[in-house]
Amino acid sequence: MNGRHFRRVGSVRPSHLMFTSGVGALVDLPNFSVLVQGLDEWRDAGVPVESQTIADVPPHLLRAVRKLAGRSVKELRPAPWAPGSDQLRADDPSLRIGVPAVPFPGWLRCTACNELAPIASKAFGFENSRVRRPHDARFFHANCGRKRSGRAPLAVAARFVLACQAGHLDDFPYVLFVHNGSSCPDGAEHPRLRMEDRGGMLGANVQLSCLVCGASRNIRQALGERGRESLPYCRGRHPHLGNHFEECGNEAKLLVVGASNQWFAQTLNALAVPKPAADELQAKVDVHWAALEALPGVEMMPYLRTVVPALREFEKWDDAEIWAAVQARRTGGGAGTEDDAAPDLLAPEWEAFTTDRAPDPSDDFTISRSADGVPALLKNLLDDVVQVERLREVRALVGFTRLDAPDPEDPDLVERAPLSRGEPTWLPGAEVRGEGIFLRLPEELMQDWEARVDDAPELRAHLEAYGRFRANRYSDRLGQGFDRFALWPEARYVALHTLSHLLIRTIALECGYNAASLSERIYTTSRDGEPRAGILIYTAVPDAEGTLGGLVSQAEPRTLERLVRQALQQAMHCSSDPLCAERLPHAPADFLHGAACHVCLFLSETTCERGNRFLDRRFVVPIDNPGLALFRDLP
Repeated sequence: MNGRHFRRVGSVRPSHLMFTSGVGALVDLPNFSVLVQGLDEWRDAGVPVESQTIADVPPHLLRAVRKLAGRSVKELRPAPWAPGSDQLRADDPSLRIGVPAVPFPGWLRCTACNELAPIASKAFGFENSRVRRPHDARFFHANCGRKRSGRAPLAVAARFVLACQAGHLDDFPYVLFVHNGSSCPDGAEHPRLRMEDRGGMLGANVQLSCLVCGASRNIRQALGERGRESLPYCRGRHPHLGNHFEECGNEAKLLVVGASNQWFAQTLNALAVPKPAADELQAKVDVHWAALEALPGVEMMPYLRTVVPALREFEKWDDAEIWAAVQARRTGGGAGTEDDAAPDLLAPEWEAFTTDRAPDPSDDFTISRSADGVPALLKNLLDDVVQVERLREVRALVGFTRLDAPDPEDPDLVERAPLSRGEPTWLPGAEVRGEGIFLRLPEELMQDWEARVDDAPELRAHLEAYGRFRANRYSDRLGQGFDRFALWPEARYVALHTLSHLLIRTIALECGYNAASLSERIYTTSRDGEPRAGILIYTAVPDAEGTLGGLVSQAEPRTLERLVRQALQQAMHCSSDPLCAERLPHAPADFLHGAACHVCLFLSETTCERGNRFLDRRFVVPIDNPGLALFRDLP
């Protein structure tokens, strides 16, 4: 809790601050709701030094973060937390460590008399006296005429807010709404209001009334297309930045507190794979460019090492190497220049997995190959099998959106809300360790299949559905020149993604992890045309660091042979067939899957990297037309 209280009011997992309830998100607590504040208000005083930053952030991830969030970003930090704080005394300063939040919405309703008033009106009090029971914190209506058992009744958040597509959030204008856009006719500047929830089966049925003049309206009059006329235009408010306002003018939309579209995280993640020394050096030059930009020449380097603090991080490189990296940055040859496209986060990982000689093992990345290689029965299906005994994934929160979820392939299509008032020097991050299996498919097999399905009506149906999906989602805001088919992932991705889901569903039954604890990374042809055809199935959960060995053991030749055969055989049938097997998207439908459903292919949101889109069994196994199947002959 922020302000004068500095007392805990609840808790969330660190992963929630990345994906579910991070900066700018509304968090429902047992008795009220709070808004997570911006990075300007976060404090890490008292947090152990070794826990204040995430060490060894992959350089390609940091470059991608800086491309989206600004070149001022230098590091990632985990959520502030001090071990053992649950056992501290009430006056211990460590209890102030945490993520700051403020009550939001700013209006409360008494649960006994239904009085509606802003928190700032002083009509409600706040109590949070039990240090070890933060969930008991509550607002109460001290002057309520319906007290029971001598205790003031609970006051809860009034459950309506306004949001716009630019990421702004605001309180619902109750006074203006009740009085049809004007002030109270009896002259009351802050009239007393009442909110009655009358229930019913036809959606919201909340009656708002003014106790001064008697005016009354139902919240239904703010819903739907006609309801937009009852709402003001967005004021451009960012309450998570200390009530910061900016010009907006978008249409404001009514949301209920707890709505799933009030906050969407925009994140980037990458595996910490071994990196060439040149890439590591260039990444450090990018981070410290403000201090290195004015370096006069290589002959001054010995002296500058003693007076420029930033150069203390360059001890492993000699003067000539540092100067060459600075020159490359100046001439636009550096990896992180302003004009560069967003870095390909998968390229370093693909290189690490497919190199002939495995990198030296480390706590962050250890891989191996079976001495027997690819199982004999799978020789025509797989080119390589890699056991990933240890891996580390680093995640960064670069912003958030409201109303529309961001597109991971085109992050600028939806307007991103800022995490701080100015240019941030750090962003929230998290790291998890795990294990996995990497499978590479033969390039000849993929090219032959792509040639067979290139003109297939089934693939064309997927492409046209993708165009409708993009048009329905974005074209009304982007106007002319919008390319509906930009960033189509191509047929190869559909086949690899489908195969990944088939394997995950089969492997999860035997590896010791549930399917929601597994993740996937699909390595398909890159933007510059580099051919790739790989699948990484891995754990990325904090529990036991995700490295119990159960998943890696599934890559043993005989086990993998059995699992692949089982996955492909099961893909031939679905209990929803023939409806599932015959499904294809046709106008006006814009769903992005074909022969796929919850029975045979869909996975949890934590597992699938594309939200269960781009899936179709007919492109992997011969369920109808054998010519469409990647594997026409099953092992």
